[in-house]
Amino acid sequence: MSSVSRPMTAERAPLEGDHFDVVVIGGGISGVAIARQCARSGKRVLLVEQQDFAAGTTSRSTRIIHGGLRYLEYGDIVQVRHSLKERQSLLRHYPHLVRPMEFLLPLNSTSKRSALAVRAGLWIYRQMGGEVARERDESQLHKLERMLDAGHRFSLFSFDDAQCEFPERLVTARMLEAADSGCVVRNHTEVLNVEVHERRVRGVLLRDVFSKKEERISCAWVINATGPWADRICQSSALQTRNPMVGGVRGSHIVLSKFEIAPGAAIYTEAADGRAVFVIPWNDQLLVGTTEVEDHGDPVQVHPSCEEINYLLQTFRRLFPNITVSVADVHYAFAGVRPLPYSPGTNPSTLTRRHRLHDHADDGAQGMISVIGGKLTTAGWVARECATKIGIRSDEPSLAVAPFESELDGLLQRRVEALSSTADITHDTARGLMEWFGERSSDIADAARKVEPLRAPLCPHTHHIVAEALHALSKEHAFTLADVLLRRVPVALSGSWSSECTRIAANRIGAVAGWDEKRIGIELETFEAELQRFLRKPSHLAC
Repeated sequence: MSSVSRPMTAERAPLEGDHFDVVVIGGGISGVAIARQCARSGKRVLLVEQQDFAAGTTSRSTRIIHGGLRYLEYGDIVQVRHSLKERQSLLRHYPHLVRPMEFLLPLNSTSKRSALAVRAGLWIYRQMGGEVARERDESQLHKLERMLDAGHRFSLFSFDDAQCEFPERLVTARMLEAADSGCVVRNHTEVLNVEVHERRVRGVLLRDVFSKKEERISCAWVINATGPWADRICQSSALQTRNPMVGGVRGSHIVLSKFEIAPGAAIYTEAADGRAVFVIPWNDQLLVGTTEVEDHGDPVQVHPSCEEINYLLQTFRRLFPNITVSVADVHYAFAGVRPLPYSPGTNPSTLTRRHRLHDHADDGAQGMISVIGGKLTTAGWVARECATKIGIRSDEPSLAVAPFESELDGLLQRRVEALSSTADITHDTARGLMEWFGERSSDIADAARKVEPLRAPLCPHTHHIVAEALHALSKEHAFTLADVLLRRVPVALSGSWSSECTRIAANRIGAVAGWDEKRIGIELETFEAELQRFLRKPSHLAC
């Protein structure tokens, strides 16, 4: 067998005594966007994440990139305008990861929203640029109409938005762009303390999770983009804020099998209490969410309650009374804590989704900013505002129209065919490479062409191959099996993934990465522990 060079392991270049212009704490969608913006502006940047990039709130989202139609209900025109610009920018720059999607909105006589108000809102939304370059498919409306509860008369509306099936890959793409611009990235690294002297930030104390080695670096600015962990960073650094910055709100989702006659469009519906819930085609399954429940616990340990799972099932059955689903049909459920602004006694549904920047100068820590709120869609907006706050000039994206979906599909098809023929991989494998790795897929395909074991599938249930895992370990700052299978090559989110798949994947990855049996055993154990914390089976919750 041809040899493969051993990929990067947990030993990393030392940072002790180094100086950075900006330290960004938090490797979710906002943190990587901020680091990328600052690095591209010529600043020396350190990006630090205590777990892995996208392992927190980002991976627990509803996975849609929306223009902010919902914000029109609350008159937040600024949020809508920025959301639309950011959505178009993502469609244009990451077309392999962010794709247009049709959304359908059914209303009946029991709906809390009036058809007239929705029609007016959609008109305003389209006038603001809410249309996506996508061919219309009127059959989706007719398909949904046939499935709805025949006991009610429905008004059906269609509007455009977009989906990012795997925001984990979007975070990786932006993280690599930041690194390419000189940003030093450190996942699996804790910030033990933000050091303040004479009321100004001077540096941070870090600890490598793997080696337990502590290092102190100096810096001019600290951006706390840790989402639901924002207050904890302040507490660990003995920074006192007048009130908590974040009010934890848990959002839970369930994942179901795709039924044969399901529409290909996403559905924006109402639960019995009037809250918005989405039913979205995702990863060859259906994603149903989300809830809004106060949660002040450890964000690492967050999980859905049985009440939330039943709430989402009831909403689904209320929409599709002829489809029989129960708790036993839930593949898994997951939850994340939204970092909404602290606002005790306020209904979470009415809280603004607009981010805000908390300047800690008045708290005795000039040079430190905490990001409160933020979404998948608007991370670029957050990044530009942070950059402006520290004296970096940045321009807003334009509302330029992204290419038509048919044009993108044609380009994708041509590239898939070229990859498949030159790398001796299947058409499905080549398509998977393009959809997750974009322009970097040619490097992976080239490696697979040269070394036969790299062309092996990660398990019998997937077309994704070992070469992708090796690329993640050697080029994308993945260190653990969970980093690979949950975020860089997220095959473990499939409804057909099993413990046997994990074992096969670990052995195949280990064979080319140079892992011995002990290392493989450790990786399997830690992977299963992380998987169970993240994706909960209702049976494990005693639902």
